[in-house]
Amino acid sequence: MADPEEAIEFDPSDFPACPICGTDRWLLKHSGPVRDGAYGRSVSSSIRSCAGCGVERLAEGACLESVAYREDTYRRHVGQDHDIGRHYASHDELALFTLQTIWPTSLRGKRVADVGCGGGSLLDHMRGLPEQIVAVDPAEGFAQSLISRGYRWFPTVGKAAEEFAGQIDVAFAIQVIKHVDDPREFLDSIRSLLKPDGQCVVSTPNRADILMELLPDAFPAFFYRTQHRWAFDADSLSACARAAGFHVDSVRHVHRYGMANSLLWLRDKKPSGRSSLEAIDGSADALWRMWLESTGRADNLYLILRAPS
Repeated sequence: MADPEEAIEFDPSDFPACPICGTDRWLLKHSGPVRDGAYGRSVSSSIRSCAGCGVERLAEGACLESVAYREDTYRRHVGQDHDIGRHYASHDELALFTLQTIWPTSLRGKRVADVGCGGGSLLDHMRGLPEQIVAVDPAEGFAQSLISRGYRWFPTVGKAAEEFAGQIDVAFAIQVIKHVDDPREFLDSIRSLLKPDGQCVVSTPNRADILMELLPDAFPAFFYRTQHRWAFDADSLSACARAAGFHVDSVRHVHRYGMANSLLWLRDKKPSGRSSLEAIDGSADALWRMWLESTGRADNLYLILRAPS
């Protein structure tokens, strides 16, 4: 693990000025293996932290290109495809975490947009409550399925804004901001969809994950990925949201795994998913999640943002 304060020379094309705060000083955070798509593949690259707002970014030369998200390149890269059944299998649980996190916000009778909706798992889980649902995703492989299920599909926020600018009550951007070219511009574009005082729910992996602290030599090579240009903690994501013109209503840390996942990481230095350990029961998992979420060490961040009045 590199010294966080180290600021050696680097290629400016890999780390241009920060789009959030404009600073051009980047401090080295990680140098070495970065996960390349599905687990088991890696490339050598570096991660640097903006000296201004604190956001971290992967060297541009290692990032997956934006065109990959419009075609099937991204899905193949992470070991997935556009089969809607397999999409549900891998995304339905994430939809549940999202809906639990926004409670008690009601979507009944609202106009809702999901930006980066993929195959629409989250939209299906809220179906029947909103007055209208707008699906935004560049992946043409999911478009026909979304349209056939009654959603208004658009490939970009800009296209959606041509019809729905200033009309959306609640917008979701779940696990998307880590991929985009410019996170401030991304949030600003979503704000253009929202009514005055409309809400935006943003989630992303938390770089303050407990395993970054416990396994500083092993976990970063798993956490950082070529398909994730950006890595945020609560402060840097909040700074990005404010720079885009939002008020931050709340920051919520959400942990998706039980205690066994962390213990197996400590033992084996590799991911185990939802593998269990006989000695760890549901009460231990609940306490573990509660402690991680209360101390900001959970694996995911959710921000509830509000557009200006």
